[in-house]
Amino acid sequence: MSLDVGIVAYGSPGLLRDCLASLRQHPPSRPMRVLVVDNAAPERVATIAREFPEVELLEPGRNLGFAAATNAVIRRTSGEYFLALNPDTRVHAGTLDTLLALLDADERIGLAGPRLVREDGSFDHAARRSFPTPLGALAHFTGVGRRNGAPAVLSQYRAPEVQRGPVDAVSGAFMLLRRRALDEVGPFDEGYWLYMEDLDLCYRLARAGWVTWYEPSVEATHVKGGSSGPHRTFRVNRAFHTGMARFYRSHYARSRSPLVNAAVYAGIAAKFAASASRSAVERRLRSAS
Repeated sequence: MSLDVGIVAYGSPGLLRDCLASLRQHPPSRPMRVLVVDNAAPERVATIAREFPEVELLEPGRNLGFAAATNAVIRRTSGEYFLALNPDTRVHAGTLDTLLALLDADERIGLAGPRLVREDGSFDHAARRSFPTPLGALAHFTGVGRRNGAPAVLSQYRAPEVQRGPVDAVSGAFMLLRRRALDEVGPFDEGYWLYMEDLDLCYRLARAGWVTWYEPSVEATHVKGGSSGPHRTFRVNRAFHTGMARFYRSHYARSRSPLVNAAVYAGIAAKFAASASRSAVERRLRSAS
């Protein structure tokens, strides 16, 4: 069974080089095809791709966003497994073979992800997640749910009870997917430009009966914000928050009262206004320093 790998790159050539080098250094023990989408950043990645002749480069000529660019790779490939991999990740030894073996052994698993660690070795909590509740999301984004010892109802988004095995969602930085599962539920929703498309796909897989598996015995490094930068641009901030609203509208709104829906949308709008303002100030201060 073969593996296709899709990497959507928007600049950050150094991170992409490290990512491709890790795939070259730690390949699976089965055929692997790697495709990189250059999403038309000012700092192009074609030069980096030429350092890796085994890699195929797609150049759509414009920024398609993550979902549409990844789907472009999915349409061009046909392997039994597909890995959606961020360019700011590095694969570790044994990670691919271990996760592929899990999917080989259990046909209920439609998606698997490893433990993700940051460059300092600390745990990236996005590696395992629960589907958000309004209270859980509020606690997470205010920081209350991230504190050590936070009650389960507040920390639920981080899925602290899952040590290994089935989980609601894994991070879009590293999503190893069974092609048959993708064929059943469909690829990434291109209505998401950036952010939340991974959670949406996990939700659709769960509703179709597929298992998403978190496997902490193997790791990948994830440079948080490596591709988007330390401070989100207005467009990226808008995409993040419209993605939140789209996810809620697609999967939750029909079962909630109009009053609850209005409160959720107002909360998302308020968070967007605060986040966009803070990012603008931080970018201005950084450019002035």
